[in-house]
Amino acid sequence: MQKNTPMQFEPRQLSRAQENAVCRQHTNLAGRRRWLLLLVLLMLAVSPKVKAQSSNQGLEVLVRRGQLALDAGNFDSAVADFEAARQLAPADLEVNRGLLLSYLRAGRLAEAEAVGRNAVARWPQDVQLQHWLGLVYFKAGQNSQALAILQRVQKLAPAQFDIQFDLALVLLAESQYSAAATALERAVKLQPSHALAHILLGRAYQNSNRTLQAVEQFQTALRLEPNAPLGHYHLGFAYASLGRNQEAIAEYEKEAGHAPANPEVSYQLGHSLLEIGNWKAAIVELRKATQLDPQNADAVYDLGKALLLEGDAELAIVALRRSIELKPTDPSPHYQLARALAKMGKEDDARQEWQRFAELKKAQPDTGGMAASRVH
Repeated sequence: MQKNTPMQFEPRQLSRAQENAVCRQHTNLAGRRRWLLLLVLLMLAVSPKVKAQSSNQGLEVLVRRGQLALDAGNFDSAVADFEAARQLAPADLEVNRGLLLSYLRAGRLAEAEAVGRNAVARWPQDVQLQHWLGLVYFKAGQNSQALAILQRVQKLAPAQFDIQFDLALVLLAESQYSAAATALERAVKLQPSHALAHILLGRAYQNSNRTLQAVEQFQTALRLEPNAPLGHYHLGFAYASLGRNQEAIAEYEKEAGHAPANPEVSYQLGHSLLEIGNWKAAIVELRKATQLDPQNADAVYDLGKALLLEGDAELAIVALRRSIELKPTDPSPHYQLARALAKMGKEDDARQEWQRFAELKKAQPDTGGMAASRVH
């Protein structure tokens, strides 16, 4: 019997053409693999650049949008955009400036202070950051910190009007009138046409007993801007302090035309009318002042005095007693009240008021000959 043996297969011989086709197929496959490998490597090399470009474009969009929101007064939107920008670029100066200014203008002073302190620590020579941080402190009522920063930044940028102006505001708030005048003198040299700077300089002069110079500044401001807020009021006050009451009245009347509901304007106008003896007109203005501001003890006192001079002792007594309630340590209302009570025939009550007047007058500190209270 014949044994079964495995079938033998002879390798099939390929033709030359078939061999060439197989070689070409392997060559094409290898080429495609090399091309795919190169593409992957290229993508890996380009990817960080693409991402960086995309990130930069996103940052630019956020900064531009935040600035537009600031310009439009949409401060909360500006904060959101600049905060998002800071996430992308925490060490970007422009982003930190925008974020600080956004928080400042939004009135979010705690956040503004935190951003400002960190930014100033990073960029200690940046004028804008320090200026705005100073304003944050000023708005927060931290005047000593605001003053320290603004005085420092003023030395870094002595030719910037805004810094001189804001420094003067803090100095005025601190009643440092001479120093405020110096800062404002620099400010008006930088911007001679800035009406408000001239008004503030006039106030600084007025409060440091340079009234004639104050008059010049108020007049300059009104030439630049005839309807400058409180310009006529301040000029009127300066005239009144010089005893030029008719000129003061003219200025107060102009201011009253612009601000009819301002109690201080009505009070000062009434006071000047009282000073020149026009009691009827004074009563009209002083009544208006006390209606607008019932807590103004000086206006109530002047009203009582004017009513007494006009001959209405009964109404004068009401006003003068109200003045005493508002300012118990002022001797002047007791003086006028004693006169009014005497005129009404109430001698015992009048004597009590004379005595009270004397006691309060004696209790006032010695001022070296200067009157401690108003002229009666």
